[in-house]
Amino acid sequence: MSEQQLRNTLHKLDGASYGAYKSLKGRYELDDFTLSIDHVQGDPFAAPSRVHVEIPQAIAKFPPQLFNTPSREIALRDYLLRRFARVAADLSGRRGSGKSGAIEILSVGQEVLEQTAVWVDARRVEARFTVGLPAQGRRILGRQAAALLCEDVPEIVARSLLAESLDLAAVQRHGETIEDADALRGQLADRGLIAFVANGSILPRRSGVDARPLGQEAIAFQSPPELECALTTPNRGMIRGMGIPQGITVIVGGGYHGKSTLLKAVELGVYNHLPGDGREAVVSDPAAVKVRAEDGRSVVGVNISPFINHLPQGRSTRHFSTPNASGSTSQAANIIEALEAGAQVLLIDEDTAATNFMIRDRRMQQLIAKANEPITPLIDKIRQLWTERGVSSLLVMGGSGDYFDVADRVIALDNFVPQDVTAQAQAIAHAHPTDRQPEGGASFGELTPRIPIPSSLDPSRGKREVKVRVRGVDAIAFGTDEIDLSAVEQLVNPGQLRAIAAALVDAKSSALDGHTPIPAILDAIMAQIHTASLDSLTPKPLGDAVAFRRFELAAALNRLRSLRVQP
Repeated sequence: MSEQQLRNTLHKLDGASYGAYKSLKGRYELDDFTLSIDHVQGDPFAAPSRVHVEIPQAIAKFPPQLFNTPSREIALRDYLLRRFARVAADLSGRRGSGKSGAIEILSVGQEVLEQTAVWVDARRVEARFTVGLPAQGRRILGRQAAALLCEDVPEIVARSLLAESLDLAAVQRHGETIEDADALRGQLADRGLIAFVANGSILPRRSGVDARPLGQEAIAFQSPPELECALTTPNRGMIRGMGIPQGITVIVGGGYHGKSTLLKAVELGVYNHLPGDGREAVVSDPAAVKVRAEDGRSVVGVNISPFINHLPQGRSTRHFSTPNASGSTSQAANIIEALEAGAQVLLIDEDTAATNFMIRDRRMQQLIAKANEPITPLIDKIRQLWTERGVSSLLVMGGSGDYFDVADRVIALDNFVPQDVTAQAQAIAHAHPTDRQPEGGASFGELTPRIPIPSSLDPSRGKREVKVRVRGVDAIAFGTDEIDLSAVEQLVNPGQLRAIAAALVDAKSSALDGHTPIPAILDAIMAQIHTASLDSLTPKPLGDAVAFRRFELAAALNRLRSLRVQP
């Protein structure tokens, strides 16, 4: 159907009952692109209608060098998504009741992640978005709908999805920034590093709810000489900065001097960032996982015996379950689950850790005998994690110098300026021994594979076989259950939760068979996405999914209160 036919149809629908909009579903050939109406909302207050546009590359005319590598392709898609969102926000307006007139696309933040809202290849450019079909009450505003679909949408396409309308130098910079970050991250393991923070980076953010970089008052990062190294990039050439080595590194310093700010930058260095973000060249090991205490979370069948053992009444912790974990128990479970998912770096901030899990000093050891204390603190296991399993740790510690005894490197932050104080810390540890007794035993302990029971993953609710929805980056409503992810700090976009929910639904019928352990399930899901894209997780392609890591997928599975594992 042509644009004129679409316009005529909408004019005829003017004043009709809202349900008549359902007849619009289908494909329409406009001047330079195809418009597809994929799903029509039931009323003006329901979720907006889903549509997508396809522009032939012969018309879009993006030079191949802008998307000829995986890094550049993701960057170009991200750039177009952001451009589309800005133009749509300029044009979108109220045209009646409810969501009438709204034109919206996936919202993204400072991170550049693969997503399903915009696709680019040698054949076409595709954008998936939503529109609020106009109505007054439950009566169709046909002429306004015609203006929306036949005027506003074409203008958005022309201003955001065609190469001739864009600053291609800015597009090129966007791609080069992402390509360089990927190149930096790819060098970490060979250089024996868990993270790299480029000189000149701006780490502080405007506030806890505004992830944009702090303004002119921010202090640019400068590596201490002892930790400075140079990595190479394909576009910017050599970049110098601080390399954080594998092993055990402790970040110290006074309050408000930048300890947690540095850790947060490393925590989010698993993702790429926008040009101008200040953290474009801050990269971390892709298998770095932030771990914290999480009072009240459920734990299912986890072997936490490396950290917690000898419970009163002889209760075993080798297959431990609780619907309401304490701070120490939850932090122990979080570490074991991260290791189960393949974590190679643990990131811990004392501000969000359980004190009794982190340290038990000599005085407490003397007052409470080990025979009466089931918790083995992390300080007695952290070295074993490194020597036996190759798992590094990066910790923020402002209140316990006992960790100087186990640290390979100590970095002090003084007014956001890092200094290597390893020698001083080791001298202090030697001059002032803690006299505490190690409680970790001869080895870390075993990790026990867990096998989920498929029937315990039930996304159904009422008469609907699948009922899932997300609430920001904090929770997934999964059937009749709610998965609380508010303490999973490396989730940055609601689209990640939507994709994770879809992965859990898909896994129930594909990867879960009652015989496969969790690591192999994660392998299968991530391999499927790598081979067939995020679209493979849903029966129909949607435009609201964002790439996630195996660790956050595992976190969601582990926090599903209905989860059961083989005994």
